Amino acid sequence: MEITWLGHSSFLFKDSKGRTLLTDPFDDTVGYNIFQGHADVVTVSHHHFDHDYIEKITGDPKVIDKVGFFNVCDIDIKGIPSYHDNVQGAKRGENVIYVFKMDDFRICHLGDLGHVLSLHDADQIGEIDVLLIPVGGNYTIDGKEATAVCKLLNPKVVIPMHFKTSAVNIPIEGAETFLLHMKNGEKIHGNTLKLEGKLEGNNTVKILDFKA
Repeated sequence: MEITWLGHSSFLFKDSKGRTLLTDPFDDTVGYNIFQGHADVVTVSHHHFDHDYIEKITGDPKVIDKVGFFNVCDIDIKGIPSYHDNVQGAKRGENVIYVFKMDDFRICHLGDLGHVLSLHDADQIGEIDVLLIPVGGNYTIDGKEATAVCKLLNPKVVIPMHFKTSAVNIPIEGAETFLLHMKNGEKIHGNTLKLEGKLEGNNTVKILDFKA
């Protein structure tokens, strides 16, 4: 399994059979290079410009942008309801959390989650190997709140997303507060993480570098 961070909340997953799943593609105003490659499946957590730009994707992918159960290219995907704010969507609307399985890894992409998850939410999500979590605050949960979510879900690996970098002019914070509260973090040299075999430990933070 290869996980490539494209910037912001967008990741490209490629499994051992060559199947690809893309999350939350952004447009060219965000600051990162837009994705212009092939994808078999695209998940969209909500329809904002920095999460749903699909015009340049090749391969005629299946786009999933709602709650429910899906199976595309033999990839099981579950969309779970949540909110883009902490007032039940009154400020920024709804957000879809996606849980999918590739190469026997259960992966959870929280989208632009704007509130700390409940025990009911955690039950809906289930056991997770890799958690992709926003940490930049303002539009999503911040670093401290993200830490609480990590402790609740207790995944094997945590990859922070949706935080300030030198490429981004969106008013969000960096990952520093999150890393301070998590008390661990390994910086990966490059924007791709390869996973093989059984994952050990819990809440091990991996910080991917964006590709300029």
